[in-house]
Amino acid sequence: MRSLSERASFWTAGAVVALALWTSACPTMIYPLYQTDWDVTSTTVAWIFAAYPIALIPVLVVFGDLSDHIGRRAAMLLGLAAEVVGVLLFVLARDVTWLLVGRAFMGLGVGLSLSPASVAMVEFSAPGAEKRAGAIGTAVSAFGIGLAMLVGGGLSQYAPYPLRLTFVVLALVILVVAFFALGLPRHTPNETRSSWRVRAIVIPRGSRGIFAAGSIAFASSFVLGSLVLPLGAKIAHQLAGSDNALVTGALLSVFAISIAVTALLAKRLDSWTAVMLGAVFSAGAVWLFVVTGTTHSIVVFFLASACAGIGYSFDFAGGLTILNRYAAPHHRASMVSGGYLIGYISQGIGAPALGAIVTTSGLMAGLLTGAIAFSVVFGVSLVGALIVSRSLRKAAPQERVPEMASTG
Repeated sequence: MRSLSERASFWTAGAVVALALWTSACPTMIYPLYQTDWDVTSTTVAWIFAAYPIALIPVLVVFGDLSDHIGRRAAMLLGLAAEVVGVLLFVLARDVTWLLVGRAFMGLGVGLSLSPASVAMVEFSAPGAEKRAGAIGTAVSAFGIGLAMLVGGGLSQYAPYPLRLTFVVLALVILVVAFFALGLPRHTPNETRSSWRVRAIVIPRGSRGIFAAGSIAFASSFVLGSLVLPLGAKIAHQLAGSDNALVTGALLSVFAISIAVTALLAKRLDSWTAVMLGAVFSAGAVWLFVVTGTTHSIVVFFLASACAGIGYSFDFAGGLTILNRYAAPHHRASMVSGGYLIGYISQGIGAPALGAIVTTSGLMAGLLTGAIAFSVVFGVSLVGALIVSRSLRKAAPQERVPEMASTG
């Protein structure tokens, strides 16, 4: 197959990012059906959701810099292969065990493909266009989430085989994107020439403060996702009064649309400012979901979904841009993988904890507990961004002084 152009390679990598998020969110609209048809509890649903990040975490730890050695193309193809196995297990599922194994394969696939695809989008961009790549990466991520909501909602409401057809469609799309990924360049200039071996994710000593601030901001989007994705359909049905899966999917797709629109409108915004705004909107979103429960208002749920999308977009794009921009080229995959690692650890803890509270104490108790706990995370992100951005601004004039002296 002929190699793709740089522009086509950029958008193919973007399609891999979109598929990773579609794969991540693909069961969202089917979870309520598992609860009614298979008598699955909210705790079990949360564990099905969490099997994905739990499987993904060791992949990031062990294979975090794999694409720096074997190439972005090879890593993405391995990931897409694992994703399609996971999705097909959902097609064939007969009980919860199949779903857990399927989610584990999805986690494996996303762990192998998402970080290399995100890095590839930067590498296939023009020099200095990291912000644009980060914004478009966030937008295509949102597109993937939106497809999960709308395709899942529409097919489960109006098409035959509501538990399976959405996964058949996703599997076919993965195979199409894998075909195009075969045309990606085998290697890019920023990859290292050293052989790969199992080792921990390496964060250079001088980048650790920036990594901490960027990864906490980045992880905030995953924390927000641990509420919206496993519980969003349940909130819409139980608290906001939506009893149509397509309508629920459309309401939840507002989350994805807000992510995309915010990413595209805010791509000129300073990444540290984006992180701070993300913390504010994310905290507002979780409390609006609580208000949805007290008012039983579908309008408030709409506003909560929109606010969550805006917060997610600022958190994700701002954090990802920071991790990419301040990384040395040979450590870029490790920095991005480290950010995803922190994010998925947070999600792997948050989702089962919320699910357990919802099962034992009810949906409102879970939302209130989540709002309090997650607001602390968003607050830490805000403070971290303020401290690190201020220190970078102070350091910049000091770095210019010797340069000015030498030219004088």
